[in-house]
Amino acid sequence: MRERAARAAGPPPSDEELLCCYRQTGDRAAFSELVHRYEGELYGYLRRYLGDAALAEDAFQSTFLQVHLKCSQFEEGRRVRPWLYTIATNQAIDAQRRNKRHRAVSIDRLNQRRGSPDGLNLEMSSPEEAAGSAMERTEDRGLVRRAVSALPETLRCTVNLVYYQGLKYREAAEILEIPVGTVKSRLHAAVSKLNEMVHSDDPHQND
Repeated sequence: MRERAARAAGPPPSDEELLCCYRQTGDRAAFSELVHRYEGELYGYLRRYLGDAALAEDAFQSTFLQVHLKCSQFEEGRRVRPWLYTIATNQAIDAQRRNKRHRAVSIDRLNQRRGSPDGLNLEMSSPEEAAGSAMERTEDRGLVRRAVSALPETLRCTVNLVYYQGLKYREAAEILEIPVGTVKSRLHAAVSKLNEMVHSDDPHQND
């Protein structure tokens, strides 16, 4: 029975308790519950990060494969949520690199068939939501999506974690392995760049 009777009598187990249970006993139900708790949240994060549903699904699966493989390395006293985001971010970065290599090969082959010396300029799809109130001042979300997509990776990742996923500064700092002050400075830089890019592209800004 999955120890349901015992669990029903009290509050649901924490993420940390679920991971500890899986690590110590191999209880697949505990692992499945952890996946269920984070499937929407983490998939949404990966979808925005990568801009591609198939890549996001692959990265999500890889994330929990790494959780399975590395659960013995999870440090006591650490929180599971930032740890999951750290793994997911690393898997997203790896997926991006693999996809870029694959696209480069595909484009080269296409150009060879076409006899064209010029490369094709393919842009990754951008996030679907505006990030934070400072980025929602324009009604044209397409401008914001393009602007977020154009941010440097370090800024884009910080925006996704704090504005989209709602993580606290210290959680984002733990995931990115940077000081909290750096998280804040990156957000400030990102908002400044986004406002600049959105307003420069907005055809109605001078109306």
